[in-house]
Amino acid sequence: MSESDPAQTSGPEASEAPVHPRPSTPWPEEKPKRASDLTLRLLTAGFLIPFVLYIIVIGGLPYLAVVMGFTVLGLREFYLMIEEKGARPLVSIGLAVGAALPVVAYVGNEYHATLLMTASLLVFMIAQLRKAQISEALASISGTFFGVFYVGWLLSHIIVLRNFYDVAVKSYGAEAVASVGLVPEAGIFLTILTLSVAVMCDAGAYFAGKAYGRRSLAPKISPNKSVEGAVGGILAAVAGGAAFKAVFDLFLPTWSAFLGWELLVPFALVIAITGIIGDLVESMLKRDADVKDAGALLPGMGGVLDRIDSPLLVVPIMYYMLLGTLYLQLG
Repeated sequence: MSESDPAQTSGPEASEAPVHPRPSTPWPEEKPKRASDLTLRLLTAGFLIPFVLYIIVIGGLPYLAVVMGFTVLGLREFYLMIEEKGARPLVSIGLAVGAALPVVAYVGNEYHATLLMTASLLVFMIAQLRKAQISEALASISGTFFGVFYVGWLLSHIIVLRNFYDVAVKSYGAEAVASVGLVPEAGIFLTILTLSVAVMCDAGAYFAGKAYGRRSLAPKISPNKSVEGAVGGILAAVAGGAAFKAVFDLFLPTWSAFLGWELLVPFALVIAITGIIGDLVESMLKRDADVKDAGALLPGMGGVLDRIDSPLLVVPIMYYMLLGTLYLQLG
C-alpha cells in the first residue's frame, strides 16, 4: 500500500481534520416582521432605554459594570457565530480580555486599551501553542482576536466618551478645557446624543423603508434594507439630534455647550452613516454564519450584538471626532 495514501496516515495529526470554515448558506428572502414581534420589540425598548439612560447619568462603577456585561454577552454571541463556521476560538481567554478592556479604559484611556489589545494577541498565540491540534491555529487566533477587537475594543470607547471631560483635562488641563465650554457633565450629553442619533437612524430607516422602500441597499447582505429607508434614517437622525440638542440647550445649556450647532449636523450625518454601515457589517457576519439573530436574550430584538451593532462603530467615531475638535480648539 502506498505510503502517501492519506487514509493510512497515523499519529496525533490524524486525530482531527484541519479546520475549514463552512461556506455560508443563502437565506430565503426575509419576511416582514409580525405585529407581535414589533410589540415585543417596543416592550423591550421600553425597559432597556430608561435603564441605559439611568446608567449613563449616574456613571461611575455601575456604568462600568453594565458596559462590561454588554461586552461579555456580545462577545460570547460573536464566538458562538464563528463556532457555527467551524472555528474554535479561545473563548475563556477572549472573554477575559474583552471584560478587561472597559476596565483599562476606565482607569486609563483608549491608548491603554490599545496596549492591552496588542498584548492580548501575544497571549492568544501562546495559548494556541499549548493546544494539541495545530491545524485550527489560524482560525482560532484570528477569530478570537477579531472578536475582542470588534466587540471589546470598539465598545470600550463608550467609557471614555462618557468620561470625555476627564480625558480632556488630562491632556489640556482644567482651565483650558473650561475655556471651550466643556464641563464634567458634558460626557453625559455626548453619550446620550450619540446613542440617540443612532437609535433615531435605525427607527427612521425601519419606518421609511416600510413605507417607501423600493431599491435594495445591500441585497446580498440584508434584502429588507432599502435606499429609501437609509435616506429616511439619516434624515430622522439629523432631526432627532437637533431636537435633542435644542432640549439640552434649553434646560441644561452648560452640558451641551461644547458641541456647537455648527458641528451638530455634520456630526449627526457621520453618526447616521456609520450606524448604517455598522448594522450592515453585523448582518454580513450573521449571514456568513447562517444565523438570523446573534442571540435571543432580548425579546423581539434578538441578541445583545444585534442591539450594539451600530454603537460599536458609532461611539468610537464620535469620540475621535470630539478629540479632533478639542485639538483644533486647544492644540
